[in-house]
Amino acid sequence: MSTAHRRPESGHDEGGGAPEPAHDRLSADSLTTRRDYLRIVATVSGGLALGGLAVAAGALPRHGDDAGDLKLVADSIPRGESVAFRYPGDEDRAVAIRLSDGSLVGYSAVCTHLACAVLWSKDRGEKGELYCPCHEGSFDPRTGDVTAGPPPRALPKVVLYEREDGTVWAIGTARSGESIEQGLCRELNEKQPDFAAQLGCPGTRGDGMTAEVTHPTGGPR
Repeated sequence: MSTAHRRPESGHDEGGGAPEPAHDRLSADSLTTRRDYLRIVATVSGGLALGGLAVAAGALPRHGDDAGDLKLVADSIPRGESVAFRYPGDEDRAVAIRLSDGSLVGYSAVCTHLACAVLWSKDRGEKGELYCPCHEGSFDPRTGDVTAGPPPRALPKVVLYEREDGTVWAIGTARSGESIEQGLCRELNEKQPDFAAQLGCPGTRGDGMTAEVTHPTGGPR
């Protein structure tokens, strides 16, 4: 598996000062309106960057009770390269990939068949492939969907946030077959229903609001 540049996770600056909390660093990028937030969430596909409002508010899509906090994945990830890391827990294998078109995606690196390791190869298929060597399962690197073999469901997503300085952060997860927006709203409805209503999540009193959305591929979602 290819790797990209990494950065120590301590958060200390080079001058030896006190570490700046990750939430504070990312909150500087926060969006200020509900419409802007929903527009960005709705255009997320397979792990692209989320707006900083979710980070600042602590309203991140999680998977299960063992969801982790913000985690620095890499200093940068070049096209075609990947970084293996652990998220959301210390035992949870994950992979971040920069696809050939520049898209950034993240997934659980545990096969949904029998929990073997999932690997990334930029030389398999036309545009690279996520595959499980145990039983020849394979997954679409753009979506995490099963493309061959016995895996019964898609790979869970790891939500990645890329800052303007190129650093890549893991900030949450979404279940197999669940979009980032669905995962976010599910968790918000359970844990922060008032905030979910403010964002217009389905099933809340604020769900009448619609956002003007442009999908990354150029068409509506």
